[in-house]
Amino acid sequence: MMNRLFRKKGGFTLIELMIVVAIIGILAAIAIPNFIRFQAKSKQSEAKTNLKAIFTAQKSYFGEKDKYSTDFTVIGFDPEPANRYSYGLATGCAAPVAATAAGRIGAKTGCIGQDVAKFTTAPAPKDAITALGVQPSVAACPSCSFSANAVGNVDNDPVGDAWGITSAPTGATLNSTCGVDSNLISAGEPGNAYNDVSCE
Repeated sequence: MMNRLFRKKGGFTLIELMIVVAIIGILAAIAIPNFIRFQAKSKQSEAKTNLKAIFTAQKSYFGEKDKYSTDFTVIGFDPEPANRYSYGLATGCAAPVAATAAGRIGAKTGCIGQDVAKFTTAPAPKDAITALGVQPSVAACPSCSFSANAVGNVDNDPVGDAWGITSAPTGATLNSTCGVDSNLISAGEPGNAYNDVSCE
């Protein structure tokens, strides 16, 4: 009697197991690329957040001194260590630097590089203009304004992600070539000049 009970209990057949494995494989093939893209998009929040912080720091400095500065140290902006993006109030800010006080000395020249301990090589821009996103500058008063940019790599390919922000009342035109809806940004709003997630 006991033998019959044990014999009636059957396991999964090989075909059933193969169907389950095939379904899991199909779901993984659909989900993994979307997850990787979502993860890369979440990394772009660093650029947006820090560009808004640069904007706020510049506006605070302007409130006290009636001018903008190209010196990150003077305006009081310094991103957390392990920053993925390089930030610029001057041109040519993409070189990785050590996340130390000595390494950050470039902040006085209007450049803060990405953390070399985590991101050893600067992203290669699609072209020299696109990497800037918006041309970094500080305009003298009476028509005072500034523009800053961020360049980083979010998906481990050679090309960098480029962002820009400006205080100009009329906004700014981004040097966009791919992955953006509009190349115009309004004052105080970060804009994506080259989207490293959706462009190849």
